[in-house]
Amino acid sequence: MKAVLALEDGSLFKGQGFGARASACGEVCFNTSMTGYQEILTDPSYKGQIVSMTYPLIGNYGVNLQDVESWKPHVAGFVIRELSPVVSNWRADCSLAEYLAKNGIPGIQGIDTRALTKKLRVRGALNGFISTEDVSDGEALDRAKHWPGLLGIDYVKQVTHPESFLWDERDEQSASFRLVQGSTDCDARLVREPLPPADLPIVAYDYGMKYNILRRLRQHGFKVRVVPATTPAAEALKDKPAGVFLSNGPGDPSALGYAVQAVQDLIQTGTPIFGICLGHQILGQAFGGKTFKLKFGHRGANQPVKDLESGKVEITSQNHGFAVDPNSLPPEIAVDRVNLNDQTVEGMRHKRKPIFCVQYHPEASPGPHDSTPLFAQFRELINKS
Repeated sequence: MKAVLALEDGSLFKGQGFGARASACGEVCFNTSMTGYQEILTDPSYKGQIVSMTYPLIGNYGVNLQDVESWKPHVAGFVIRELSPVVSNWRADCSLAEYLAKNGIPGIQGIDTRALTKKLRVRGALNGFISTEDVSDGEALDRAKHWPGLLGIDYVKQVTHPESFLWDERDEQSASFRLVQGSTDCDARLVREPLPPADLPIVAYDYGMKYNILRRLRQHGFKVRVVPATTPAAEALKDKPAGVFLSNGPGDPSALGYAVQAVQDLIQTGTPIFGICLGHQILGQAFGGKTFKLKFGHRGANQPVKDLESGKVEITSQNHGFAVDPNSLPPEIAVDRVNLNDQTVEGMRHKRKPIFCVQYHPEASPGPHDSTPLFAQFRELINKS
């Protein structure tokens, strides 16, 4: 199956197709993670994007149904250097190619992903078109050039859960996986660590939330009610939660006026708030600040972030294409974390109210666990409040 990736600047990359026989437009971006392609595919933050992996060999451990980050994959297309011909992992349920085919997502392999990455680093993120169908070069380029892009588009309403729900009421989905040594009479894939009591009720706004965020919150003793992105503050607070969590999500944060308004109302109540990624950007706007689009974004599991108050450096997992402008923030907001690669804002806290946020993913999945203590910090903040 032949495949093509066309970019709005006139570039064409031709290779072999895998996954679904389909075509799609999206913003072409790259991710520097060496593993975790399954979590990347199912992260709702990638809605509207064609993801290229910089690591050359992808697919060697297949796909399993336990490690998905949402109810389905959200990427528009998938670009890799080489698809592993062998799936070798005892937890695998299917191959990467089979998983993409089942979910209608086109993939392309055999292209020079280093050349593509260098182009995106120099030019910035580019709109693109990927196809595993019989499409002419001219049509592919035309589709890439005329795709409207991400700016001003609200993708959150397309990925948020439409109804509120309690996460993992039976404690079957949140406990950490435990590797079983030796033989066992049970299914080793189902053996888990014990969970603490869920004794602290919170509300989590779903802007495109990864399931591992919910798992981490439950592991820290939170009883989580998930609400849709469009939920007004009064509705979110009707059961008097101890705190509010603002999740990650896709697209342009400046297009989410309804979310900013709800968070502004939450801030006025004095409720403890913890935001990550898109939630961080929404909080930045609710504080009175502005966001802007990064040249090529931060996507990968090796982003260095410095805590300006402690001096500690965390290696973090990130996936975002926008950032908060520090010069637009009011004086009551402290920027307490920065990215060591480009000095962009990676964390903020309110100087008087129990509110803090980070631009990265403390739940990892995939990525390092340097930032996991932030969930315990949220619990401590609630207890103090």
